[in-house]
Amino acid sequence: MSNIIGFLTINHNKIEILQKGKSGTTIIILTGMGCSFDEWYDVTESLSKSNRLVMFHRPGLGESEIQQEVRNTQAVVNEIIELLLLLEIHEPVLLVGHSYGGLCAQHFVKEYPKKVAGVILVDSTSVDLKVLDELDTPVLYEDSSDEIWMENCRAYSLMNEEELRKIMNPTLTNKQKLFPVDIQQRLINFHVNPSLYKAMYSEISNWKHDAVMIKNLGEFINIPLIVIGRDKEHNIKLGIEDGLPESELRIFEEKWQELIMNQAELSENSQLIFAQQASHSIHMDRPDMIIESITWMVNNNSFLN
Repeated sequence: MSNIIGFLTINHNKIEILQKGKSGTTIIILTGMGCSFDEWYDVTESLSKSNRLVMFHRPGLGESEIQQEVRNTQAVVNEIIELLLLLEIHEPVLLVGHSYGGLCAQHFVKEYPKKVAGVILVDSTSVDLKVLDELDTPVLYEDSSDEIWMENCRAYSLMNEEELRKIMNPTLTNKQKLFPVDIQQRLINFHVNPSLYKAMYSEISNWKHDAVMIKNLGEFINIPLIVIGRDKEHNIKLGIEDGLPESELRIFEEKWQELIMNQAELSENSQLIFAQQASHSIHMDRPDMIIESITWMVNNNSFLN
């Protein structure tokens, strides 16, 4: 199988592209906010044996350039269109979106429905994400509000790599330590790039406005849809271990699960799955579940066969 990391010029930026596999269904995976496509190594290695996998680092992420442009879901939609054009992908694709990437996927489907044969949302950000700010969770909100995120991202974007390395002290999970050495090093370097935080600052600044706009774009078409959510009780347990109050964690996780369940109503042709023993990073905790879901959709989707 091919495993090519290269660059394309998209909207005046040099963009880092990952391609794996040469034939079969074209699968485009959109990463979460502040996430590297290298985190998906297990998923892409497995699926590329019989599919064509394409991923890219949005401007500011990895080695992708970022200028002064606004980073929002519309920018990502425009980049996907340009990517399909440059790679000469003309057939409808299977679109997979994790977290913020899932919000971008929802935007893309509504704007370009004929270019998508199926969608898999992986613990995706909801178009109703603003309701999370209305929850009675003062301890959780104190450390994780958009304002705090943006303040931190602005500060980090002004640091150099060595300063970020001391603050972030990036480490690998036990699973990631089994990845090839070059992938491990790329994952470490990913988090000490000031441009990453410049991009995140802009994405966070705009995502609530984006969500409202996407919701008002119109109906989601009835194409095959699989919605994968995280394990509520597992996440509550992890939060308690970090010293957070169980009562607030339960309020937050129950609302998050409700938003995930609502996404399954986007299409009449949908499945809803909760990944046991998985955190928000389902692609790292339960790559098997994502692989199985994508494989099932490829094999049972009349638009792809």
